[in-house]
Amino acid sequence: MNHSPRTRTVVSCTLLVIALGAGGTACGSGGNPLSAKPYDATDQISFNGPAGDGKKVDPDKPLEVTASDDDGRITDVTAVDAQGRYVTGELSADGTRWHSTSPLAASAHYTVRVSTEDEDGAPGRKVLAFDTSKPTAKKPLTVKFGPEGGKYGVGQPVTAELNKPVKDKAQRAIVERALRVDSVPAVQGAWHWVDDKELHYRPKDYWPTHATVQARSELDGVKISDRLWGGGSKPLRLSIGDRVIAVTDASSHSMTVYRNGKEINELPVTTGKPGFETRNGVKVVLGKEYFVRMRGTTVGIAEGSSDSYDLPVYYATRVTWSGEYVHAAPWSVGSQGYENVSHGCTGMSTSNAEWFFDNIHEGDVVKVVNSYGDEMEPFGNGFGDWNLDWKKWRGGSALIANTQDAPSPEDTARLRPTAV
Repeated sequence: MNHSPRTRTVVSCTLLVIALGAGGTACGSGGNPLSAKPYDATDQISFNGPAGDGKKVDPDKPLEVTASDDDGRITDVTAVDAQGRYVTGELSADGTRWHSTSPLAASAHYTVRVSTEDEDGAPGRKVLAFDTSKPTAKKPLTVKFGPEGGKYGVGQPVTAELNKPVKDKAQRAIVERALRVDSVPAVQGAWHWVDDKELHYRPKDYWPTHATVQARSELDGVKISDRLWGGGSKPLRLSIGDRVIAVTDASSHSMTVYRNGKEINELPVTTGKPGFETRNGVKVVLGKEYFVRMRGTTVGIAEGSSDSYDLPVYYATRVTWSGEYVHAAPWSVGSQGYENVSHGCTGMSTSNAEWFFDNIHEGDVVKVVNSYGDEMEPFGNGFGDWNLDWKKWRGGSALIANTQDAPSPEDTARLRPTAV
């Protein structure tokens, strides 16, 4: 073994320390052999990649590192590519073999740091580097994150739209593991598959006020199936504002607006009348429009019926794609605070609607309680994501095998640090 002279030196040093006793030291670092600089472990390990011949590693094959010296063992292996993506792996109990358990990316440069120890416990180290070959697929899977970067309220989910459907659960797990969302301050969160091409990410509770949220894809070069590989995608950065929550009580005909837990206004309102009851539940502000022309035909009301309407509406804050707004309704001021007379929207005076319009932002929360209407849909009509409890939300993840609060091993691996 090339490092055997070092071993003899360490043993001699140890014996000298024993001979000197408490009255002296030798060999530096307090005489501890484990504090010595790690030796070159090249002769102790081997791996299943090219040995400096310029060839590239097939990303379809798992990475294997083995101890080739009977007198040594592997203690740790860290493999990471140039983008900071870690490769998860397993080390055998006897320290003779480590193999990757997550796929390698194609067209990537990897650095592998291997730690070993010899029969005397002296540490060794070897750094390996290699490149992987190009993917075989021509049309990669890409991700478009949403919403557009900017400032949003605490209720805003992160969305991920895939350019191709992914139905297989194992393939979904590969995709989901590569979609990273980080926030400062950190919070517990999870992805939920809405359908084969769309995922939503939200925390267990609302985002912290003034948080910074970043989403990125690590799918580039990752094999998803024999015919599908991941491609590059644009990252997303969101800034979260104050915690603004507006609670509308349909039975008391009032809306109470809170900012950071403190009540800042209470407004008389009217909500949906019988047959047009406003949806209960949590909705997220989708946008604001100073002027909207509202027609009953857009929500299925026939022209000429007693319920038909065609009105100019101002200070309209949208909460569903099907046409539910919080808006100015000067024609119903006499009913606001007393009875529900709208076709499903939340109406208020023009001055109150202007105040609400100025103090509410995209991503803020509007919650309706005590209405006889249906519950807000979790998906498809805006962001009703918060109407699923945490257990059901986590059940929509392809990574989380159970719906307990403790993360699964796959989830834990996905949340490894992103820097060496």
